[in-house]
Amino acid sequence: GSADAPIRMWRQSAVCCCQARKGAHFMDRPSFTIGIEEEYLIVDPETRDLVKDMPKGLMKDCEDIIGGQVSPEFLRSQIEIGTKVCPNVTEARADLARLRLAVAEVSGKYGLAPIAASTHPFANWFRQQHTDKERYNALARALGGVIRRLLICGMHVHVAIEDEDMRIDMMNQVLYFLPHLLALSTSSPFWQGMDTGLKSYRTSVFRAVPRTGMPDEFQGWADYQRHVKVLTEAGVIEDATKLWWDLRPSARYPTLEMRASDICTTIDDAMTIAAFYLSLLAMLYERRLDNQRWRIYSRMLINENLWRAQRYGTSESLIDFGRGQLVPYPELVAEMIELVRPAAEELGCVAEVEHASEIVARGTSADRQLEVYHLALAQGASEEKALHAVVDWLIAETVNV
Repeated sequence: GSADAPIRMWRQSAVCCCQARKGAHFMDRPSFTIGIEEEYLIVDPETRDLVKDMPKGLMKDCEDIIGGQVSPEFLRSQIEIGTKVCPNVTEARADLARLRLAVAEVSGKYGLAPIAASTHPFANWFRQQHTDKERYNALARALGGVIRRLLICGMHVHVAIEDEDMRIDMMNQVLYFLPHLLALSTSSPFWQGMDTGLKSYRTSVFRAVPRTGMPDEFQGWADYQRHVKVLTEAGVIEDATKLWWDLRPSARYPTLEMRASDICTTIDDAMTIAAFYLSLLAMLYERRLDNQRWRIYSRMLINENLWRAQRYGTSESLIDFGRGQLVPYPELVAEMIELVRPAAEELGCVAEVEHASEIVARGTSADRQLEVYHLALAQGASEEKALHAVVDWLIAETVNV
């Protein structure tokens, strides 16, 4: 689902952009406004398990407080929120904090709580039921058993780039950095009570769905539209909203939507992912003004880094393709911070970008979940109780805004 408020505001922005194209400033600087969507799992704090069905009234109570910024998700144990279109990271953080607290407040009235994690530590996917809405029923018919396994949550970051050809050009270039962002965001080490050995098991689950993963390289907006048209005219998909790539031109807004990351448990970490993505795009735009661009590497190579990020998070190395060698993640993130610093200074989000170093030092949500789990085991807890301790930690950290 997508929140109505961002749709309206970005559609107005798109109209303004089209009008601007008729004037002399065809390639004006993108507005770089930002919006964030997050999906939460709703749990029972006593059993620590997911609710099988959302209590009647919970969604309406959320809507009464935050209006069109909340919606149901495919599974009945999930809820999605979307910030307003925000002019900067500071306002995006404030709105995201307000939404997290509102969902927690309403859930609390029903004896429940939201958790921001891309998988639940022990819930079984086959016990979940999907929301009875036509779009979700259609998805269930189209994707069969694959979609029933999607007991996963993500965070999507929209950044407005009004010019369509520039949006595609930016997509081709910023793809390089998706593994770096995924590594920083990892929050899904468990699956059905098992330590998977992966920091982002969500990525593995999602890859079973068609039209996910890396987008192709396109030569421009018209080229992208031609490819979409093949699928729509063949009747395979209704529209481009059914392209679930890790990075895509939004079919609803004039934005480039980053979908590669796990959802971050703490809001500070979430804003680091958002600020880094925003700053990377602004950095690439500045290079464009100097007739420079980031080198395009093959999907094969970027996928290798994505796998390493999915498997190890920030604890191992990624390939630096310029050097042709593995480089420890802390070294890479330090270089990235300096790379985007001028853009981050202009955008007013240096502190959020620099927080990436703290994430690396103390661990991502996945690292911290594993610490809680193993500490509980070391103190004599059973595996079941250790997983309960992880859920308790997730409940507390989700609303630590």
